[in-house]
Amino acid sequence: MVEENLRIHTFTDIPSPEIFSSQIEPKNVPAVFKGCIKDWKAFSKWNPSDGGLIYLQERVGSVAVEAMLSRSAPVFYGDIRSHERVPLSFSTFIRYCLGLLKNRDGRRDDFLESQKHSLAVSDTEQTDLHFGEAPQQFYLAQVPILNFEKKERMQLECLGEDIQTPVPLETKSLSSVNLWMNSMKARSSTHYDPHHNLLCIVSGCKEVTLWPPSATPYLYPLPLYGEASNHSSVTLEEPDLSLYPRATCLSDFSQKVVLHAGDALFIPEGWFHQVDSEVLTIAVNFWWRSMTISGMLEHMDAYYLRRILKRLTDKEMGRIRCCIFLQVVWIKL
Repeated sequence: MVEENLRIHTFTDIPSPEIFSSQIEPKNVPAVFKGCIKDWKAFSKWNPSDGGLIYLQERVGSVAVEAMLSRSAPVFYGDIRSHERVPLSFSTFIRYCLGLLKNRDGRRDDFLESQKHSLAVSDTEQTDLHFGEAPQQFYLAQVPILNFEKKERMQLECLGEDIQTPVPLETKSLSSVNLWMNSMKARSSTHYDPHHNLLCIVSGCKEVTLWPPSATPYLYPLPLYGEASNHSSVTLEEPDLSLYPRATCLSDFSQKVVLHAGDALFIPEGWFHQVDSEVLTIAVNFWWRSMTISGMLEHMDAYYLRRILKRLTDKEMGRIRCCIFLQVVWIKL
């Protein structure tokens, strides 16, 4: 059962920067803001069902981006163990999406055959796309529109004119703004981010499943020394309970939200989340450092660690004492 103070709230009135910073962000609990970005130019211009793909193709052109390619037909699974990153021109990705849009009701085999001829791979795309197998598993993930920490990585800076900083974040020092766009249905791996995140749906629909940081032991995060230490080891669709027995309790901690075009979701740092995206869903996310992390001085790390370990130890000892007490009572009865 999800604790009351961890329940996700939905706001139909968009909070001011002051309200967000003083009443929502400090709780470190996700929140949904309905219709948060409906005044963006991108909201009308990027819609794939209304000429948005042509607009994006003309706006961005053949800029080289990094795409993720998965072999998991017919759904893109973002599990880090089942995809690879490949260079791809933005226009090639858009042409493929246009083909999907036109052939949504057509035969897949005919469509794949046509794509072999219509999608010419540029010199920047040094990869075998395997069109006969799973080209529809391309996913543009975390492609920078703005990056205030690494400005040389702003591959899609031209799209910045179509979006604006959402009202709740107007006073924030942002780290980066990124584009997320999937051609077919997609599912991310279960992970947390080291930054606060506002996920904004420009077009399409996403379902997000979230777990609080307190559920970390049940999600078995990968080792700290690896490059994907913020990802869960558990395959949630079919968890191997012989390896991850605590995963049986995951449903006790999870919450789901469905986001439609115009909506935004605040995902605080440390919250594990898995994102399911419908076909041709486009999103933009904003990352910024939390006050907690910003205020942590490096020379205090050892002290912070001891304090946290002490609190966790005290909590676990309290749980053990409670179990022993209940066992004694049961024996006496």
